[in-house]
Amino acid sequence: MEDAYARSVSEVLEFFAVDPSKGLTDFQVGEHARLYGKNVLPQEESTPFWKLVLKQFDDLLVKILIAAAIVSFFLALANGETGLSAFLEPSVILMILAANAAVGVITETNAEKALEELRAYQADVATVLRNGCFSILPASDLVPGDIVEVSVGCKIPADMRMIEMLSDQLRVDQAILTGESCSVEKELNITSVTNAVYQDKTNILFSGTVVVAGRARAVVVGVGSNTAMGSIRDSMLKTEDEVTPLKKKLDEFGTFLAKVIAGICVLVWVVNIGHFRDPAHGGFLQGAIHYFKIAVALAVAAIPEGLPAVVTTCLALGTKRMARLNAIVRSLPSVETLGCTTVICSDKTGTLTTNMMSVSKICVLHSVNHGPLASEYNVSGTTYAPDGFIFDSMGVQLEIPAQFHCLLHIAMCSALCNESVIQYNPEKKIYEKIGESTEVALRVLAEKIGLPGFDSMPSALNMLSKHERASYCNRYWEDQFKKVSLLEFSRDRKMMSVLCNRKQIDIMFSKGAPESILPRCTSILCNDDGLTIPLTPNIRAALESKFHSFAGKETLRCLALALKRMPTGQQALSLDDENDLTFIGLVGMLDPPREEVRNAIISCMTAGIRVIVVTGDNKITAESLCRKIGAFDHLDDFVGLSYTASEFEELSAMQKTLALQRMTLFTRVEPSHKRILVEALQHQSEVVAMTGDGVNDAPALKKADIGIAMGTGTAVAKSAADMVLADDNFATIVAAVAEGRAIYNNTKQFIRYMISSNIGEVVCIFVAALLGIPDTLVPVS
Repeated sequence: MEDAYARSVSEVLEFFAVDPSKGLTDFQVGEHARLYGKNVLPQEESTPFWKLVLKQFDDLLVKILIAAAIVSFFLALANGETGLSAFLEPSVILMILAANAAVGVITETNAEKALEELRAYQADVATVLRNGCFSILPASDLVPGDIVEVSVGCKIPADMRMIEMLSDQLRVDQAILTGESCSVEKELNITSVTNAVYQDKTNILFSGTVVVAGRARAVVVGVGSNTAMGSIRDSMLKTEDEVTPLKKKLDEFGTFLAKVIAGICVLVWVVNIGHFRDPAHGGFLQGAIHYFKIAVALAVAAIPEGLPAVVTTCLALGTKRMARLNAIVRSLPSVETLGCTTVICSDKTGTLTTNMMSVSKICVLHSVNHGPLASEYNVSGTTYAPDGFIFDSMGVQLEIPAQFHCLLHIAMCSALCNESVIQYNPEKKIYEKIGESTEVALRVLAEKIGLPGFDSMPSALNMLSKHERASYCNRYWEDQFKKVSLLEFSRDRKMMSVLCNRKQIDIMFSKGAPESILPRCTSILCNDDGLTIPLTPNIRAALESKFHSFAGKETLRCLALALKRMPTGQQALSLDDENDLTFIGLVGMLDPPREEVRNAIISCMTAGIRVIVVTGDNKITAESLCRKIGAFDHLDDFVGLSYTASEFEELSAMQKTLALQRMTLFTRVEPSHKRILVEALQHQSEVVAMTGDGVNDAPALKKADIGIAMGTGTAVAKSAADMVLADDNFATIVAAVAEGRAIYNNTKQFIRYMISSNIGEVVCIFVAALLGIPDTLVPVS
């Protein structure tokens, strides 16, 4: 039921004839199972091993080489050779072909694994309402119309339509479908967006995604193949492996070689018909057989038997060099394909950006006595590591940021009004998050601000192990304050608050959307002297101006922080407490671009390779990133550079063709859009490289001339790809392309050398045959 997101709850329930208080009856379950099938992705029959092996020999050049091996063997026998010498040349040729076949079989086996690994994202069990009571059932038993309850940590068992909210909010991690790291807030209302994509369908829970906050009930509207995950599987099944540029050229060369060999053989045999009756041959028939052997020897000499070995060796050595560049090649032909790449379709999140939300701007009230009202700070550091500094508006680094009152209270609020965790992974040697990206960014900010006075001990912080340093300052504030009560974030309030106690002082810290926090504030903290003053209209206007600048021009995700002194001994918070707040500051955060990406983009442009940024994110945020990384720098006219998926679909065929020649940014995409983009570019004779890390990227990765998966991506994406980036870095792709071009040029040089060598042998035999030189002087093989 594809339009379930556009129907009202009552229409969906009526369609499946389900009572929301009792669920389906056993009879209805049986009927729906018969109509819609089981909630499992169908098992695909794997290609038999013997068929995979035979497929590797279904190639013209390979067939010519096999024929050469057989003829070489019979010629050796006809010349009286026995023992190993008769088998030597045919054996070498067949061993080379067997090695190539083994590589091909391994590659195709890996491609089939992507479909199997897709099953790992299916839920095992579900809490289902049937016959008036809830029970835990295998997820495979679900049918459309079943009412399912989901909560934090649950993997969504099928595509479902929201019907009842059991908490203030429900947030779902849809990264495997959209590629975007931020969770999506779900709601009961029907979306009003035209041509809605997955990100817009906020009333639908998609199979395989995970609930990260809240609790709700939903009715199943799609199972098995009729789910978003099922559509990805179907798309992968429809995608056939693309023939690499080298394979195309070798096929063309094989066809040409076959025609030339056949023509020369016939010519040699025909021009020597007059010599068939030569008494030296012992008769006409014997003469015809003699010159037939000469013609066959000519054909064997013309065939470059070592060509497959040379190509395979070049590609194998290339994979070894690429591994040192953090590019793990899973398919040998993809090494050469990289060298021919003309367009790179790059995922945004995690490839061009760090995929680590980071605070980059802070706005606080400087002082009302002098200077501008709102003071701005810049924050360095783009990862979850506690490495970074605070700089004032003049670019001067603050030695001890925590000595400034607003920054100190921002660190307190960031550490206490927070449910996330940050930790160091010694195996991967990186800092990892548990929880919402925005909350983790605040944790990292608290570490960068540090601690005040004697507690700061800067030298001691530097001496801590990475495991201890990950949350040292956050733990300090959590030890100083005791959390008493919590008001969770809700969709209506767009904020959360925590009541804390320290030395008989009760304080409420709040964080949330600026448009929710600012109206609740009546006072503001000054950064210089720590005084709390009334929040006047002028100050409020200055803060709102900064907020609009952060959110608009710089496309930052903004949060406002506030506090309130509470009555001593209060044990619980109410919604009424979230008034008369004291504004602390405004923070702006973003998923920052990788530092090396800009130079990598320039290298691509210099090498004649176009880069198209493909993302599920919104257009404004993605355009801001493209400007930062220089993706728009090569063109003076920005018209036609950026399209959303819906905008592109509305273009005529001619307009799409023109758009593809200029497109630099493609936003709000679904898996099908990525695949369509790859196909359209290939129809324009482009050699396309596609990057991705999610399940949603698998169809496009498989369809592209070379699919490039991220090392931290899903197993499905890695199995569908030809190459895996161990460091998830776009700059690595550029380095790998340069290596691929070098390998491609080396391969061409080897082929030219072999062909030129064989031409000399062919000319020798051909001239000897035409001049009637005695056969004892003619090289037979």
